[in-house]
Amino acid sequence: MTNLDVTPAHRSAREVLSWSRARVDPALRTAVDRLPESMRVIAGYHFGWWDEHGEPTGADAGKALRPALVLLGARAVGGTATAALPAAAAVELVHNFSLLHDDVMDRDTTRRHRPTAWSVFGVNAAILAGDALLTLALDLLAGSGHPTAAGAIRTLSEATQRLHDGQAADLSFEERADVRLAECVRMAENKTAGLIGAACALGALFGDGRADQVDRLRLFGEHVGLAFQFADDVLGIWGDPAVTGKPVYSDLRNRKKSLPVVAALTSGTPAGRELDALYRGADPLSGAELAHAAELIDAAGAREWSQGRADDLLEQALAHLRAAEPVERAGRELGALARLATDRDH
Repeated sequence: MTNLDVTPAHRSAREVLSWSRARVDPALRTAVDRLPESMRVIAGYHFGWWDEHGEPTGADAGKALRPALVLLGARAVGGTATAALPAAAAVELVHNFSLLHDDVMDRDTTRRHRPTAWSVFGVNAAILAGDALLTLALDLLAGSGHPTAAGAIRTLSEATQRLHDGQAADLSFEERADVRLAECVRMAENKTAGLIGAACALGALFGDGRADQVDRLRLFGEHVGLAFQFADDVLGIWGDPAVTGKPVYSDLRNRKKSLPVVAALTSGTPAGRELDALYRGADPLSGAELAHAAELIDAAGAREWSQGRADDLLEQALAHLRAAEPVERAGRELGALARLATDRDH
């Protein structure tokens, strides 16, 4: 066994994430080094490896949740993390492709406690860098030499298409006042849950799991992904900027129709109707109005509903995980990651 597959007997979820980051980062750096220089500089800045001048930094590179799910998915079906490393790196590349594009489309100026790539290098350059990461991800799978590479490419491509569909819906919500809650949930399933489900399925594929294990781990990941989005949308309103890396009330400031917002807007409550009036306004919301909007969402019952949905989805995810009959330790660690991802303070 390689060092990648020799790990301490008992690890917390955060220790698993650190292990995943330490293993995936070298593969990511090697892959990014193959990009043209113009794309390499932007990608490395986005990953937090260096500043806009290419000087090394100690910036936050993210939690590496998705690659951790790939590596543990392989272990869960009796395979090795080493065999799944190309898939783990590919999933992280696709995730970061989506973040680069999302930041442009949402005009977010801060990610991971530093200026976003587009605000430093420009919109067009950031879009091209995102495209480069997506192409690189598929190239990693194609060049992996694994027998399931073709199926893995189809799995990741399908998840990426769902991600595009979800992002398109998310953008369309900005122009509409009549977004239904079912539409918002479907958007989150496509934009977030699909890729997390694909991460777990890719791990099982690269671990040579049975077809039923691949399906069950995909369902585990999709339920975790949707639960994560519910929890993350709560953080997008009430989260601590020191944790989220974004300004307080960032989603409300952008009048984003996140899950708790749409739940409040469609609640039929007086608070929901007052929130609707705030969201229909054309002027930027003041600090006092942002705080009041958060209070209205809470008063409409949407915060409690969102937290309850996250809890229910987590339980369903864990049921799918048990049905996959995972190797005990990997199953335990996948469950711990699921709980961490849906924690109110993640």
